[in-house]
Amino acid sequence: MCGIAGAAWTADAAPLSPATLERMISALVHRGPDDSGTYFSGEWRRARGEPENSDSSLATRHSPLATPAAAAALGFRRLSIIDLSTGHQPLANEDESVWIVFNGEIYNYRELRTDLEAQGHRFRTSTDTECIIHLYEELGPDCVQRLRGMFAFAIWDDRCKRLLLARDRVGKKPLLYRLDHGQLTFASELKSLLLVPSAPRRLNRRAIDSYLCYQYVPYPDCILEGYHKLPPAHVAVFENGQLAVRRYWRPPYESGARFQRAHSDPDPGTLETCPTTAGDWQRELRRTLTEAVRLRMRSDVPLGAFLSGGIDSTIVTGLMQEQSSRPVHTFSIGFPIKEFDERSYAREAAKHLGTEHHELVVTPNALEILPKLIWHYDEPFADSSAIPTMYLSEMTRQHVTVALSGDGGDELFAGYTRYQAVKLAAHFDRLPGPLRRLLTAKLWQRLPSGAGHRSLLRRGKRFLAALGESPEKRYLRWIGIFEESKRRELYRPEFAAEIGEFDAGGFLMHAYAECPSRDFITRTTCTDVLTYLPCDILTKVDIASMAYSLECRSPFLDQEVMELAARMPIELKLRGNQGKQILLDTFTDLLPPSIQHRRKMGFGVPLANWFRGELQPFLRDVLFDSRTLARGLFEPSAVQRLFDEHVQSKTDHSHRLWALLCLELWQRMFLDPTKPPASCPSSSL
Repeated sequence: MCGIAGAAWTADAAPLSPATLERMISALVHRGPDDSGTYFSGEWRRARGEPENSDSSLATRHSPLATPAAAAALGFRRLSIIDLSTGHQPLANEDESVWIVFNGEIYNYRELRTDLEAQGHRFRTSTDTECIIHLYEELGPDCVQRLRGMFAFAIWDDRCKRLLLARDRVGKKPLLYRLDHGQLTFASELKSLLLVPSAPRRLNRRAIDSYLCYQYVPYPDCILEGYHKLPPAHVAVFENGQLAVRRYWRPPYESGARFQRAHSDPDPGTLETCPTTAGDWQRELRRTLTEAVRLRMRSDVPLGAFLSGGIDSTIVTGLMQEQSSRPVHTFSIGFPIKEFDERSYAREAAKHLGTEHHELVVTPNALEILPKLIWHYDEPFADSSAIPTMYLSEMTRQHVTVALSGDGGDELFAGYTRYQAVKLAAHFDRLPGPLRRLLTAKLWQRLPSGAGHRSLLRRGKRFLAALGESPEKRYLRWIGIFEESKRRELYRPEFAAEIGEFDAGGFLMHAYAECPSRDFITRTTCTDVLTYLPCDILTKVDIASMAYSLECRSPFLDQEVMELAARMPIELKLRGNQGKQILLDTFTDLLPPSIQHRRKMGFGVPLANWFRGELQPFLRDVLFDSRTLARGLFEPSAVQRLFDEHVQSKTDHSHRLWALLCLELWQRMFLDPTKPPASCPSSSL
């Protein structure tokens, strides 16, 4: 697990200096505290009169000569996981014509190595990184098709002056880039790109609209103009000054539709290889997920698991324990407020599975952790569960370097309660028109909502308010922080004019279009796999864990598990009001009875209480400060209304207020200073 950064440029473009590259990778030291290295391509070194393999010592040497041809620079920070002694990067092939910097883990690297050695490739290390570079020699950019794991990497092919950027199928590892006048810079985190001299910091107004819709900025956009996230399952090739971005994988939800049609009208010529009975699906799921866990237990450093006591983390931990000769180390945190404390379930799961369990009770201090949160996340990020995720990562890293998690189980196997709402709404769509109009009448919205974010009446009103929309737009309203009408009420006229006709909902609608032929619940789970999972869940976990140099691995997000789940009929996942039914049926032996039927709690913090209590003065000071108001983004009266309704317990606006707070604090940290911060600030905001 590493942090990577670098650049490639055309003959007439500005080169990246060694000093700049060193600054870029230094900003990523939390992602890789164990080692560092840099590479500059031969043309660049020869133009400066440098030795061919001078590596990072170039940072202290200077020469004003110009670059005669296309060239590249690669930088690397390492967290040592596999092959601790010889895993230095940047790494080259045998004749040093192809170089790589790599962030992630390739779980099938041993199998790939056997094939590559049979084809004549010689290995100098035992790393998974070296497999990628030899696979690239065989397949070029299509090498990604053979990789089973989580990854973001850059390969410089000095033979054809080509830079390849690649990101894993579901977006577990981040990769951002900026193309400017023939120079392409890239990095694991935005803060690294901002350290390039003269890097612009212009706010992307449309990204703010998306952020307030989803609580994150969706790919490929970035909060700053001119910067982009490489989307999951994409490669980008920079050659001859041109950048070409293409997709290489889709979760096979549509092939699942073809499979089900083939079984309803059998035709030997079209029937796909897929399980046919519930028992077949269960056996294949058990086999595939067990193998995914086995592969993710390959490590040369201590390894453990996050254990919340939920279905997903308990299954992963149980499969680990089955394959371990000693008790697995498991980790959970708890809070003094019972509504947010899952420790009793985690303890029960640990006892049932026989793990060596560690837990910590924390009292979240938002004022203390906010500077770290804002700096590490680079962009405004309003999922408040990032706070407990950071506490959990900090505690876990004190014991192990790698932790397995249950991420992905909800999206793949219909675990969220909102999928039950989707199912219920489908029944509404079949009701007679007069009854539908009665249920969607504005009368119901006049009822008091209750102060709690999870209050039944509040959720009922939210459900009814969206019933008149199309199923896709209805779901967007349910998951959004600010629905479109509320965002438009919030914006100053000048800001609204800058956004124009931009439709933030297009990101979700495009994802729905990826899976047109399945039932709507399956289409919705597919949409979450393509949007919410990479942009929110995986971003949250990657940034929080890497802030403490902890690697997280997600067996549910193994490509074979994902492809199996994508083809699976929804009836096996959602039965009545019970999601994840097939997980319960398949892994009953690993799940204590109380965990099988517990209500999903989520992983959060008491935002509503904070904003009515100890954080209320801080929230008021930030949102109504003259510096905030001078930005000209939001109507002060609209923000005041949100604030007043919340503190008076009329409506729970805690997540909207948190989104506005994070946006303003991000601007103060990354836009207001003359230079962006190169390291995490220690003082409060």
